[in-house]
Amino acid sequence: MTDPADLTLVEAADAVLKRKLSSLELLDACFANIERANQNLNATIWLDYEGGRKSARKADEAVEKGDKLGRLHGVPLAHKDMFYRKGKPCTCGSRIRKDFVPELTATVLARMDAAGAYSFGGLNMAEFALNTTGHNREFGDCHNPWNSLYIPGGSSSGSGAAVAARMTYAALGSDTGGSIRLPAAACGVTGIKPTQTRVSRAGVMPLSFSGDNVGPLARTARDCARILSVIAGYDRLDPTTSTEKVPDYEAALDGEVGGLKIGVPTKYFLDNADRPVVLAFEEAIRVLAKRGATVKCVALPQLDAILAYSSIMSRVEVAAIHAQWMRNRPQDYAPHISSWLYTGYAVPASYHVEALSRRGPILTEFAKEVFGLVDVVATPTIPTCVPTLTETDVDIGPPGVEAKVATIHANTAVFNYLGLPSASVNCGFDTNGLPIGLSFTGRPFAEASVLNVADAYQRETDWHTRRPSRPRAGSTDTESDPAQNGEIAQQNGEE
Repeated sequence: MTDPADLTLVEAADAVLKRKLSSLELLDACFANIERANQNLNATIWLDYEGGRKSARKADEAVEKGDKLGRLHGVPLAHKDMFYRKGKPCTCGSRIRKDFVPELTATVLARMDAAGAYSFGGLNMAEFALNTTGHNREFGDCHNPWNSLYIPGGSSSGSGAAVAARMTYAALGSDTGGSIRLPAAACGVTGIKPTQTRVSRAGVMPLSFSGDNVGPLARTARDCARILSVIAGYDRLDPTTSTEKVPDYEAALDGEVGGLKIGVPTKYFLDNADRPVVLAFEEAIRVLAKRGATVKCVALPQLDAILAYSSIMSRVEVAAIHAQWMRNRPQDYAPHISSWLYTGYAVPASYHVEALSRRGPILTEFAKEVFGLVDVVATPTIPTCVPTLTETDVDIGPPGVEAKVATIHANTAVFNYLGLPSASVNCGFDTNGLPIGLSFTGRPFAEASVLNVADAYQRETDWHTRRPSRPRAGSTDTESDPAQNGEIAQQNGEE
């Protein structure tokens, strides 16, 4: 029998609308997978099963009464634990905010509520969204559902792991240097970082005033398109949000890439990539070319400056946000995080001003030299094969750990500094059975184009339909946990 949790978000919402499944059945399916897998994955921080059941019953009653239903009606979701919901915990993955209960609800959650979705928990994450690996001293490390010895990516680690493990139909994440796309890549799901200012950040714990973005992780580009259509748009509670009209991203998906120009960078993004990543990337480009896309090599300008300015901007702004806690409670941060925060206080203010002032001119140059030639840029999301939790644990400090960790977000931070929309999809698996990510990046506010090429790729391939093998309920030993051995089970392929 098909597990209802194997449905995509769009399929789940449609099943509720057509009365093929109840919202309560969807929720129970998610919690069954949480019971099976979470002891190995540690993807959640808190769960509200009874609250979820109450919301599910309310959603089912609305269906029975024939009420007008939203596009996400009856779909149970859990999100990265940094989105405020009035009266519910919001730990931000930290000791400092372990007991914090907000008095307001994030705009993005309110918009998803209005579309009929409901939340049942907070997902694990890097402490204050400050690593790309999934390590967390306070709540325990999050593990990759394809092999629990490996990182799930971060900082939205629980979001990627929970979506891949069928614990939730989708999850919101945040992305300041890659934190939506990296776990999407490492866990084999789909995620999109929208254009800077496209989605409200009101009621979301900030990391960087100039770099934060909010977006979804889900099974498919279509799922992400539906969610983005719901959460995007101007918000008076976040005056930085754009008044640019929000299209129906899902309706815009036609799977056509004929005539689309895809740019492949001539340097940097593939320079130090592992061979399995290169091979998967090249095959993905061939798939799109066969579907009618034109592939062009492009030189991306100002890469050295972009990387330098991105580092300056994030270090200074993160340090500023945490200044009071660093003065009063430095011991409550993980050692590697407090050490990193201290580096932000050493950066001269003039450097930060320069990083901000150069952003516009560099984006203008980038748009002319790159998007004057192509519609989207394709890159590997992570240039290396997914590493293990042990070899990326900066507090243990194996030789070369800092360089290995820095490599994880080497390909994603570039597009954060420029504020460009960028999505990651699964394009294969490495020799360890870990997913490989493929990113598409577009010009400002071109989310529709980015999602359409991602959707076109998913129509032509089946990587996005694969899921990790399920451990037995309560299983903790490696031998009985198929997620440990890197097996790949196609959706609905198990009996």
